[in-house]
Amino acid sequence: MTKRHVSLPPVAEDGLRAFLDEVDERLSGEEDTCDVVEDILVDLHGDRDAYERWQSGEDVSPAERVRLQGYDPCNTTLESEYYAEKDEEKFKHSKHLQWLWRQFDATPMADNVEFALRFRQMLADHLFESCGDGCRFFKGISFTYGHNIEIGDNVVVHDDVHLDDRGKLTIGDRVSISDDTHLYTHDHDVVDQTHIDNFHTIVEDDVRLTYDSMVRAGVRVGENAILAAKSIAGSDIPAHHIAAGTPAKSIAIKDGWEQVADPLEDANEDRRAERGIEYELPDGVDDFDEFQRDLHPPDRS
Repeated sequence: MTKRHVSLPPVAEDGLRAFLDEVDERLSGEEDTCDVVEDILVDLHGDRDAYERWQSGEDVSPAERVRLQGYDPCNTTLESEYYAEKDEEKFKHSKHLQWLWRQFDATPMADNVEFALRFRQMLADHLFESCGDGCRFFKGISFTYGHNIEIGDNVVVHDDVHLDDRGKLTIGDRVSISDDTHLYTHDHDVVDQTHIDNFHTIVEDDVRLTYDSMVRAGVRVGENAILAAKSIAGSDIPAHHIAAGTPAKSIAIKDGWEQVADPLEDANEDRRAERGIEYELPDGVDDFDEFQRDLHPPDRS
């Protein structure tokens, strides 16, 4: 074992449990999620006095007003809000919870590991399409929407990981995702970068994605596989294989797993096209090119 059991003092544990139960109950109830998130963030940031002064009509500076308004997720926009193909109904809910997750990470309490891990696990139960038990989500994790993510039991996601779910992202049980890892479910066209293809990206049980690695959209990382540090998986990694490099290639099979693993010479197959996700843009979406580039090659003008 490489870990030891750590617990909070009883008084701190009681306070933590009461707070988590209250937030969980409110997010599960009939209250407007926007109002719940605003109320929680005002208190977590210690801004209740200023907020009450503002609400009672007292003068506040323009900077204070912007800060106080920003606790309400309805007064904010996220990058993913601009994506034309998003599911508007799902996003109305997930945006508010994602704002709570991000703004919680900006508080000093986000560095209190016992509190922060349990708070994010509770939020994940509300935000993700599904989330198993015993997960540990560390600081600085980002995602596109949240509602297109499925996560199994006992998953560990370390600092500054990006979980892109513009398509669909499935992560199995007991997966370990190291700091600065990026998992993608969408690709940009090489000519027209405004054109997006979405995919289903799959990370199976017991996988380790190590430091600063990347999994491209539509890749399947097989059970019990390892992606080495700073490697980029652009094609499937078979179960029990160790892949490394840019692009990543299977370089070995885990000791003791040779009898059940595919041979090395059969690895590195690109099957991403099988996991494409079709989408239609909703009616009324403005079609504009944010880059305003001439996309015609010189020999086709």
